Amino acid sequence: MQVEKNRRQCVRVLLGLGFGLLAQLSTFAQQIQTPHKVLTIAAYPAVDEIVKSAIPEWKKHHPDVDIQVISRQYADHHTAMTTALSTAGNLPDIMALEVTYLGRFAQGGGLEDLSRAPFDIQAFKSNFVPYSMQQATNRRGEIVAVPTDIGPGTLLYRADILTKSGVTEADLTRSWDSYVNAGKKIKAATGAYLLAHARDMKDILIRTGIQPGEGMYFDKQSNVLVTTPRFVRAFELAREIRTNKLDARVTAWSGDWTEGFKRGTIATQMTGAWLAGHLNNWLAPQTRGLWRSTQLPEGAFAAYGGTFYSIPRGSPPANKTLAWEFIKMMTLRRDMQLSAFKSQDAFPALLEAYDDPFFEMPIEFLGGQKARIGWREAAHHITAVDVHKQDFFAEEVINTELDKVLDRGKDIKTALADAQRLLQQRAHR
Repeated sequence: MQVEKNRRQCVRVLLGLGFGLLAQLSTFAQQIQTPHKVLTIAAYPAVDEIVKSAIPEWKKHHPDVDIQVISRQYADHHTAMTTALSTAGNLPDIMALEVTYLGRFAQGGGLEDLSRAPFDIQAFKSNFVPYSMQQATNRRGEIVAVPTDIGPGTLLYRADILTKSGVTEADLTRSWDSYVNAGKKIKAATGAYLLAHARDMKDILIRTGIQPGEGMYFDKQSNVLVTTPRFVRAFELAREIRTNKLDARVTAWSGDWTEGFKRGTIATQMTGAWLAGHLNNWLAPQTRGLWRSTQLPEGAFAAYGGTFYSIPRGSPPANKTLAWEFIKMMTLRRDMQLSAFKSQDAFPALLEAYDDPFFEMPIEFLGGQKARIGWREAAHHITAVDVHKQDFFAEEVINTELDKVLDRGKDIKTALADAQRLLQQRAHR
């Protein structure tokens, strides 16, 4: 009796194991028959981290669609995207583009026109900061990308250095001439440089005073603008900075640039508001509490940086609907925009996010200042700037001519006239 009972128990156990194995095999077979789709997204730091952090939310709504992030350094990423578009090979489903490169990509035919069906971004145009949507619109009226973050221009300064120099914030911001004079006082009192490089002065000034229908270097008809008063003044003030030895002569993102912030040898930096986050997180965290933020001198407002998502025309057609769903999730959802803002200091392009209490919160790195309020105000004042496919080339030409002015004493009008001639040759290509 006992032997028979044990035998039956063994049979039941074996049958149970068998059924369990069959169930596992069945599930495995189903997985083979229905593989997950993969959406590839090409990005650069810190956009890649923002995308990765959004994957759990994406999987809630698309459990059968995996996200593959292809991450490269900033310059390498845009070089790879240029190659991919020109060869129609190795195209991602979504590519992140920084505004500096957007003009080059926008004027070609490699990106989907998101104003057309089935995308119809026009229906959401009023949801974004106006100037950012203009940056994504080419001369044919096509909207080839969707803004996800922007870079309101700001003036960051070391409060401790100003105090030692007897300089006030008002001295920095009253006018551009006042800003330069404040730099002379700072240098005399502390030995600190007013800014990292005289080119920084040029970079901000050519972004201010841009009229409707104008881009940074070209207007809508591809007329070259680099001999206008905007550029003349930018070159003149940059030269004054160098003549008075008020710049450290170090370029952005170099080791010397970073060291200047850490050691307090650079007193101010004009750039996008996002730099405050970089200083806090990795560039100079030991200077926490010493920095402050204010608007640019002379009541100027300027855009400095920004990120866009686009869909290559040559990417797999089967994934375009999914790509559009991902872009909408990242750009049109208030919670996703604020999440990127809070984690990576990616200033939202979505207006709906602007009433969040986060804007009113003090920033410890800036000595408890509620600086986001000022950045939000700047975002509302920045005017639209048209992009042009030769913008990146024009920047290289202008920087080369400015170096000749600063380092070799070249006459400013001659330098800008030389730049004008060269850009006229490329304007319609």
